[in-house]
Amino acid sequence: MSTRLERFLNGIGGGVAILHKPENMRYLSGFLGEGALVVSESKSAIITDFRYVEAAQRQSPGWEILSVGGDITQNKLIADCVRQAGGTALWEDDYLTIQEGRELARLLGGQEPKSLNGLPERLRIIKDEQEIAAMQRAAAITDDAFAHLLTWLKPGVTERQAALELFVYMLGHGAQDLSFSTIAASGENASLPHAIPSDRVIREGDVVTFDFGCKVDDYCSDFTRTVAIGKIDPKLQEIYQIVLEANLRALDALRAGKTGREMDSVARDIIAKAGYGDCFGHSLGHGVGRLIHEEPRLSQRSDTVLEPGMAVTIEPGIYLPGLGGVRIEDLCIVEQDGHRNLCRSSKELITL
Repeated sequence: MSTRLERFLNGIGGGVAILHKPENMRYLSGFLGEGALVVSESKSAIITDFRYVEAAQRQSPGWEILSVGGDITQNKLIADCVRQAGGTALWEDDYLTIQEGRELARLLGGQEPKSLNGLPERLRIIKDEQEIAAMQRAAAITDDAFAHLLTWLKPGVTERQAALELFVYMLGHGAQDLSFSTIAASGENASLPHAIPSDRVIREGDVVTFDFGCKVDDYCSDFTRTVAIGKIDPKLQEIYQIVLEANLRALDALRAGKTGREMDSVARDIIAKAGYGDCFGHSLGHGVGRLIHEEPRLSQRSDTVLEPGMAVTIEPGIYLPGLGGVRIEDLCIVEQDGHRNLCRSSKELITL
């Protein structure tokens, strides 16, 4: 039995856990397909359909594999497994629709569902060395993609073409998939924190923000750099240096024992004192793992205390509508007395 599964079973006591979230299923079983898990001291079952049966057998040795078919629905198989295990059903309270939950409760004999209270997510928040190694490989591909982009990028290409170039490079160099849809935002579009790549042509005088990442072994990287195309407006040069200082100061402060609120304040205070507090509207960072946004949050609303093994981003930004914006982001592993930065690309302003 894996250490992850042992820790999970300790957390649910004598209950029977039902899991539907793909990221939680993969974390506990290694199964990459669709369906559900039923987990207890006496039962470890993957419930799926014909499309994934053979894959489940390969990916999750030692697990019982059950397949839906005909009148045998997923919920019926789940209910059968819960009855066989003989415990109280526990499930994620933020995934099933109301209709699906009612149907499952009916098949469980009207049993009132009890919440797992985020147990799988709390276990996933601390990454082990295997998980960190996957994220490090993903981050290395991301760094290499950025280095390649710098040799390719020039005035006259579009944001969409730049995003495609990153996509092709990363998948051609070992990435399993993208972590999220690439952001390539130039000129006035760079003031949009989550801009969608468009057919806008990149030209002299633009800043261009690239926010992208990839997956390796189902773990994400996350990376942002802003570059200049030729000579840029002095105001953009100014905010670049402010954002860079905020990023570096936050990295200096990053270590176990800090709260999400304290980390956010380090960068936010620098940007506010420079007169741009209203132009930094998002939080300093977030957790990363199997999902691109996980716990913990580095924000003014987070009292989570950072622990060794947490993976977090440090990504301050300043956004000036009509002119452009700057964001600089690193992906780090929290350590007892500091952090490990998985990103190696330079953060000094690069002018092409």
